[in-house]
Amino acid sequence: MHPSLAVQGTPWERRGADAVALAVLLSLLASFWFDAVAAALFALVALGVTVARVAALPARLQMLIGVTLILAAWASVLDWYRIYPSLDMVVHVAANGLLALLAFLTLQRAGVLPDVLSRSGSILVITAFGAGLGVLWEIGEWIGHTLINDSIGVGYDDTIGDLTCGLAGSLVTAVLYTRRHNG
Repeated sequence: MHPSLAVQGTPWERRGADAVALAVLLSLLASFWFDAVAAALFALVALGVTVARVAALPARLQMLIGVTLILAAWASVLDWYRIYPSLDMVVHVAANGLLALLAFLTLQRAGVLPDVLSRSGSILVITAFGAGLGVLWEIGEWIGHTLINDSIGVGYDDTIGDLTCGLAGSLVTAVLYTRRHNG
């Protein structure tokens, strides 16, 4: 295996990260039986999991990111958000926080961000990444709804709720991460 794709963790954690990556690949292939929106959604999931692997994140974090994104995508494809409306909020809290942390750690490991930031600096940057990613996601939803498929749910309440939950999730993730890594 290429050294940059080696996964950090116990053998079980490494196998778990590999199993999640395989589940993403199988989900991507299965998405083609649905529609172009599902395929695009799972392509984004695959991108997130690939970035986590290339950034050499620990296996546990790769698994958490992958499982969260897979569940979020299948919830959309299978209309779980319509059946369980509050699931959308839970997913925005979890996924937005994890993706903000993924962006932060990836840019740190790439040398774009300093290796060491103060605790408050890390919290601010992770939360800001979460806010930015949330806005980009909502723009993507609007473009998808407007140009591709009007069944993609958008609206004022949905957008503000999603942004609020995503921001809260990013802040909580930032605080938890810095407690563990910044002392």
